[in-house]
Amino acid sequence: MDGHFREDFVRSPAGLKQHPALVLNADYRPLSYYPLSLWPWQDAVKAAWLDRVEIIAEYDEVVRSPSTVIRIPSVVVLKDYVKPQKRVAFTRFNLFLRDEFCCQYCGSKGDLTFDHVVPRAAGGVTSWQNVVAACSPCNLRKGSRSLRHSGLSLRKPPRAPAAEELRNMGRKFPPNHLHDSWMDFLYWDAELDA
Repeated sequence: MDGHFREDFVRSPAGLKQHPALVLNADYRPLSYYPLSLWPWQDAVKAAWLDRVEIIAEYDEVVRSPSTVIRIPSVVVLKDYVKPQKRVAFTRFNLFLRDEFCCQYCGSKGDLTFDHVVPRAAGGVTSWQNVVAACSPCNLRKGSRSLRHSGLSLRKPPRAPAAEELRNMGRKFPPNHLHDSWMDFLYWDAELDA
């Protein structure tokens, strides 16, 4: 990896050529910011046909059937509110997002892996409170030793993030491509600069 770990970690936006639709909850907020809640255009058209979503914005491109011409939706809003999850899944991706895609020992942003603060060999468990993002050099330097014996220190103590905290963290890492029709719906509830 070349040091741009976040870009390498997320799949390339090849699917953007297929005109994805930004999916908003009934309160007009994205279902998720990172990864951004996107549906393939086919799912958006089907949901609109089944009256499950309202189309808010459309691409200039159309799809055709023998009897119908439909503009491809670029933003859809769910008609029924989906309650956001309160529990955050303990996944590698969410761990890196919590740690802002940087090593919790030295702060570097490339070549990330994860490390058990209290090594598993010493009884450490795999949990939010004991696992952090670490670059390979720091992970190798620490090995299966304690923080005290390795000479490393944590930038911040590891803890389980709240769902809203992780959603807000996701706003700091927008995808590589944002369609113009999505912009009004992505950051409307962000704090404005004074």
